[in-house]
Amino acid sequence: MKIITIIGARPQIIKAAAISRAIRNHYSTKIQEIIVHTGQHYDENMSTIFFDELQIPKPNYNLNVGSGNHGAQTAKMLEGIEEIILKEKPNAVLVYGDTNSTVAGGLAASKLLVPLVHIEAGLRSFNKSMPEEINRISCDHMSTLLFSPTKQGLENLQREGFKVSNQKPFTIDNPCVYHCGDIMYDNSLYFSELASKKSIIADLNLSKNFILATIHRNNNTDIPERLVSIFEALLEISETYKIQVVLPLHPRTKKMMEVNLSTDLQNKINASQYIKIIEPVSFLEMIALEKNASFVMTDSGGVQKEAFYFQKPCIILRPETEWIEIVKNGNAILCDADKSRITAAYKKLSEAKNLTYPLLFGDGKAAEFICSEMISHLG
Repeated sequence: MKIITIIGARPQIIKAAAISRAIRNHYSTKIQEIIVHTGQHYDENMSTIFFDELQIPKPNYNLNVGSGNHGAQTAKMLEGIEEIILKEKPNAVLVYGDTNSTVAGGLAASKLLVPLVHIEAGLRSFNKSMPEEINRISCDHMSTLLFSPTKQGLENLQREGFKVSNQKPFTIDNPCVYHCGDIMYDNSLYFSELASKKSIIADLNLSKNFILATIHRNNNTDIPERLVSIFEALLEISETYKIQVVLPLHPRTKKMMEVNLSTDLQNKINASQYIKIIEPVSFLEMIALEKNASFVMTDSGGVQKEAFYFQKPCIILRPETEWIEIVKNGNAILCDADKSRITAAYKKLSEAKNLTYPLLFGDGKAAEFICSEMISHLG
């Protein structure tokens, strides 16, 4: 069978590694993968390096869309993907997650009556002011095969009317939903050993006791009071507990710090002996940092999960999360961009003695399962 895989943002490129690896190792005679990169992330450090490092096949097509307003960006992607589908005539289109690349791929496939496969189906923040929430809901309802990484995701789909009892043949009107585990757990297991060979911990002269922080969501970076609150919390925690904070700086965050932080606060950050701001890191370097950190603070959905994979307590710098399981389990606390909640959560989690890390995200073979099901039902 021939599938078209749509990727565009850095997390999707990483996720695609798991499926491409499963095809290469187990299904190379049964699945032909055509990779379409929309170019949603176009910075060298945010895209190309990942194809090389994660051994992902080079894209067969690159739309070079770049950044832009949601409507214009999605429209360019939709036009380009539609042309490729008409040319390649795939058995299915595969999309990941919740970006504009995802919804553009979903729209193109469904309009052309090509079965859509959605990986990370069923995730919900229950906040429709987030563009990602609109994208993921829309994509689920355009899909023929829906692969949820968690039981909670499957329950979310059932509440929206999806039936787990549907029988094949599966179509957009009679979709099949699965709880399959998380392909990012597959990746973290696979790449963990490679990450241990990275020298970033020694290069940065880090001890085992440091906080890894990431900030990139536009509602945190672009709203001055939120960005100020987060950085004030980082300063207070690092100085109170004499602990280093390592912050790989996203390009958007770097730009908006200069705009939204006062000169006085910027000077405090720059002068702090505990705040270490570094350039964006590769996926393997990020895994190495996560494995060696003692604590994680993030507004990234992926980093939340990876903190759990590597058994690190986590502060979530958002008002909600799609990965509610880790919050319910007590390993993570939702703090939004509230300084007092962030500092209180750090105290609570850093002193916790009874944190557990059950296997919530599968057995590390989700990608193989997904490929097998695509062959069974769409080949």
